[in-house]
Amino acid sequence: MTPFRGILLKISAVVLFVLMQTCIKAVSADVPAGQTVFFRSLFALPVIIGWLAVRGELARGVRVVSPKMHLMRGIVGTAAMGLGFAALGLLPLPEVTAIGYAMPLLTVVFAALILGEQVRLFRFGAVGLGLLGVLIVLWPRLAGSGASLGDGAALGALFVLGSATLAALAQITIRRMVATETTSSIVFWFSITATLASLLTLPFGWVVPAAWQMGLLVLSGFLGGVGQILLTSSYRHADASLLAPFDYTSMLLALGIGYFLFGEIPTPMMLTGAALIITAGVLIIWRERQLGLRRGRARPNMTPQG
Repeated sequence: MTPFRGILLKISAVVLFVLMQTCIKAVSADVPAGQTVFFRSLFALPVIIGWLAVRGELARGVRVVSPKMHLMRGIVGTAAMGLGFAALGLLPLPEVTAIGYAMPLLTVVFAALILGEQVRLFRFGAVGLGLLGVLIVLWPRLAGSGASLGDGAALGALFVLGSATLAALAQITIRRMVATETTSSIVFWFSITATLASLLTLPFGWVVPAAWQMGLLVLSGFLGGVGQILLTSSYRHADASLLAPFDYTSMLLALGIGYFLFGEIPTPMMLTGAALIITAGVLIIWRERQLGLRRGRARPNMTPQG
């Protein structure tokens, strides 16, 4: 393994995903979320297909063992993407990013409830800390003075929370799929499913984008496709537990882009909540790494560890 290369690839992927969100946010006032999902997914496909072809994995990418699982993962993931894109038009970019960090926390909860994974007190405590941070970020939108579900910001907060919840469920589905499906097929068929599923929003009102909007929509697909490839490649060079904390560099990027491009100034409550969420995420990652090291040492003796 070459950990430094893995870190560079992971950070590059995070940068591209934030830039993709920036493109979506820039057009969100005029282009419906379902339409942005369509362009994001459609124009990622040539990048993904080209990558699979170069690696000689195109046949593996097309082959599936459980179409039902791919369909389920695709629908849940597409809904998560659509809600997240809708939220970008209603909330500041750093706020969407902060609430989106609830996804790995909820994944821990769903892994215990759905997959029956053993989650001990330390990790549940960290999840509780992170969810407290989410509540702090959400509070001014959903329960603060003047907050109302008729308010766009309140609706945006619900959208991004729903997006994080569905994304966590998608991760649980992927954990089940990897037992029979290849990474190539999961990536390929998700893009196909998302492209087709987003067409279902056509009756709810699509628009003819201006030239600059079309350019940003196409660019969002390209950035998303390349980001997915870099993310996948990063795990070939370093352990997931080493790379996971670099997800949080997206907050620095979101703060900078939000301020300089969209004039978004983060509130103290948002920053406090984000700090708690990131702290909780890092604690969970650290704990997972410690448990992984213990399991690795115990494996030769076949001694079970929790």
